[in-house]
Amino acid sequence: MTARETFDVLVVDDDFMVAEIHRRFVAKVDGFAVVAVARNGAEALAAIASEQPDLVLLDVYLPDMSGLDVLRRLRADGNPVGVIMITAAREIDTVRGALHGGAADYLIKPFEFVQLQDKLRAFAARARALGSDSGADQSLIDSLFGSTGKPAGTTVASSVDHSKSQLPKGLSAETGKLVLETLRTGGELSSTECADLVGLSRVSARRYLEYYLTTGAVEIRLQYGRAGRPERRYRVPDN
Repeated sequence: MTARETFDVLVVDDDFMVAEIHRRFVAKVDGFAVVAVARNGAEALAAIASEQPDLVLLDVYLPDMSGLDVLRRLRADGNPVGVIMITAAREIDTVRGALHGGAADYLIKPFEFVQLQDKLRAFAARARALGSDSGADQSLIDSLFGSTGKPAGTTVASSVDHSKSQLPKGLSAETGKLVLETLRTGGELSSTECADLVGLSRVSARRYLEYYLTTGAVEIRLQYGRAGRPERRYRVPDN
């Protein structure tokens, strides 16, 4: 992909109304234009071949194949088109599949316009940096690979790298990375919700979350109910 003023976008979602909302959201972001809408995986692959978009907003749950299958077929064919998964899927296996398949980002439904806007701007910044003819210094490389969290927006990687050598006894760096990735993609979660998504016990998930709270990698919000102690809800802070 080369640097350009406007990025062509394909929206893929089997729900007509949802696809239309996504189309309208994209139209509000400077530098992006929707060139087509696809309702299933086959239509998506055909539209990518004919329209050659710069970016695909791809749902996971499609009627004929999963969005991950679409992503895998694209990469198997050597197609480097940018892909942002936009889906209600919160399972860590799905998130892992998107990461391993080369998705540029992952956004969980439902979301606000500003969240998609941030993802699109981060994608544009990364694409334009990669399309530059001026070469790359270490700071640019760090930003592209997530060491600083900009412009790719991958604050998780920097947090995990910063804390690997400091993990208390009994905590695994790889599991810690999954916990942080789950928070980043899942948004604000309780320790129980995080445990269910990662596949840990609630006690173990709480240990990771409380540790990362001390490092600044996560922050908490106390949610007060009608009775009892407030619930601790964790999230990766915005940078």
